[in-house]
Amino acid sequence: MKFYPLTFHPILKERIWGGTKLQSHLNKAIPSGTTGESWEISTVPNDISVVNRGALEGKNLNELIDLYPEAILGASVLACFGKQFPLLFKFIDAKEDLSIQLHPNDELAQKRHNSFGKTEMWYVMQADTNSRLVVGFKNAISKETYLQHLEQKKIIHLLQEYPVKSGDVFFLETGTVHAIGAGVLIAEIQQTSDITYRIYDWDREDAQGNSRELHTELALDAITFEPTDSKILYESKVNEITPIVSCPFFVTQQLVLEGNFHWKQSKNSFTVFMCVSGSFELIHNDEKYVYSKGNTILLPACITEIQMYGTATLLEISI
Repeated sequence: MKFYPLTFHPILKERIWGGTKLQSHLNKAIPSGTTGESWEISTVPNDISVVNRGALEGKNLNELIDLYPEAILGASVLACFGKQFPLLFKFIDAKEDLSIQLHPNDELAQKRHNSFGKTEMWYVMQADTNSRLVVGFKNAISKETYLQHLEQKKIIHLLQEYPVKSGDVFFLETGTVHAIGAGVLIAEIQQTSDITYRIYDWDREDAQGNSRELHTELALDAITFEPTDSKILYESKVNEITPIVSCPFFVTQQLVLEGNFHWKQSKNSFTVFMCVSGSFELIHNDEKYVYSKGNTILLPACITEIQMYGTATLLEISI
């Protein structure tokens, strides 16, 4: 098989807190004015990404991995995870505050849900004036203090709020209580998991007057009650790969592209590029591919060199 850079049909999710920025900022064909998420690359059951162009158009990612596991995933990823794509890539538009929530670790998620845990990171693409993210507790607290504030609907008083701007990065280990605030558009990189423990939802109701389910008991064993240092500081450099986050589940770097850049990788892991601003061309095997802000590209591990041209900011993710 002659492999090439792969892109997929976005899987668009309507959410009670969603808006229209996925269309206005990222050119997605959203189904409604409350579209909260675009799942860019996914193998979550019932939400498996389908290739949207080229010789493999119409094939889903699980089919490709089953047919060409090492070529797609890379030798190291295949050895570690088998024929599983271990990451999920999203763009998220929060018109309103998301619920206050957390995610279990691998051990707990496997035991309870037969799933990966959900370590994740956020890259802020755009933020309205006075918007913020909620990440972790201000101070170490007891389970009793937590439950008292939760019952009194004052949990937000215990949590750390960060004003944010474009380019800010947060790394969220499992167990970290968090919420994306209204007015924030982010790129999210996470383990392949859709397990969320919602602990407070601002007493909001849907159009039918129903409140969303809370997971108070499930969350108790999963929460980190210590404060976390989740904001990541980094220094962007033009036409250089800048490390941002490195953890056992993924490595994320930034490339600020101006002009041209010759990119190389080993065959050990696939690479994903999320274009968070600008536009660029990619040359592989004398074929030209054109991308812009809001595009997410999967480079199979067997593609080890490409040429890039343009003016863009890219997140580069591998394992």
